[in-house]
Amino acid sequence: MQGMEIMKPTSILCVDDNPDNLRVLLEHLNDAGLKLIIAEDGETAIRRANYAIPDIILLDIMMPVMDGFQTCARLKENPLTKHIPIIFMSALSETVNKLKGFEVGAVDYITKPFQREEVLARINAHLTIVRQRQELFELNATKDRFFSIVAHDMRNIFNRIMGFAQLSKVWADKGSDDKQKHYSKSLMNAVTEAHQLMENLQQWATSQRGMISFELKFFMLESAVKKAIDYYFEPAKQKEVQIINNINSDMNVYADQNMIETILRNLISNAVKFSPKGGKVVVSSKELDNEIEVLVSDNGIGIKDDVLSRLFAIDRKYKEKGTANEPGTGLGLVLCRELMEKHNGRIFAESKLNIGTTIGFALKKNL
Repeated sequence: MQGMEIMKPTSILCVDDNPDNLRVLLEHLNDAGLKLIIAEDGETAIRRANYAIPDIILLDIMMPVMDGFQTCARLKENPLTKHIPIIFMSALSETVNKLKGFEVGAVDYITKPFQREEVLARINAHLTIVRQRQELFELNATKDRFFSIVAHDMRNIFNRIMGFAQLSKVWADKGSDDKQKHYSKSLMNAVTEAHQLMENLQQWATSQRGMISFELKFFMLESAVKKAIDYYFEPAKQKEVQIINNINSDMNVYADQNMIETILRNLISNAVKFSPKGGKVVVSSKELDNEIEVLVSDNGIGIKDDVLSRLFAIDRKYKEKGTANEPGTGLGLVLCRELMEKHNGRIFAESKLNIGTTIGFALKKNL
């Protein structure tokens, strides 16, 4: 370990009330090309950390007035300093002290008297982790910006494609060529599915980044259901599936309307997809003491019991094809679960093979 160098540039805040200990640390670290910041008590350490934002903090435990545990806890409460790795320094070697240090947020422990190679090795290891985390953050930020640009452009493209698909269907319906009508309807269905998938992808990615807007307001549930039904009118018509809106006309809910409409679109899409030709999908609501349940029921092929347990899991997605061989990604139900979690609500499913499925969500009356 002789001659080991620290990755540069690096600033280290050394906190110890004993000048001799600080002198030893300076001797060990000066020739490693480090920028050193000194503090002899907890309060001074907090002020200097807040101002300088060092890359790492070496913190003594046994200090008067405010000991290392208290200082560490204060640093971890501050948004500016909570991510800085803290390595405790102490002559105390009892396990209970080490555990307490980790509990308040320390990442490592150096025992006095100091060994130069050990100090440098531990600093280097944790700085490597910090820099890798920063690189990962920057890569994710770049990916997010790229995804946002692509999603924006794709939305514009899909809007044009959907417009042309709708025109194609109108013209085909006016003609007498059955094959042309069939192809135009198939095109409209495919574009609708692809558009919904793109919307799900963008909304899910935005949710993962914690950037999804969440605007609570009162709105009429029936109108939101009608909008979702209209969105899947053509796929349902082609399969001769009847979609019934049984929501009370005066049902008022307090939620994010865009999110609820996204959930409804996904649930209705699934219900139509897994319904047989000539089937029926019913959207209904149930008012409980503290919740409003919204249920989307079909009389389709049903879901096996072992699949129900993983229906809303991102790592075990349900990708069964529909009754007309419609493709599925499983992302829609995962997104529905996450959107309900933002409402502090719940989502659930009940199903019987060859009888049908009900997938519902429950909104709290008072968030």
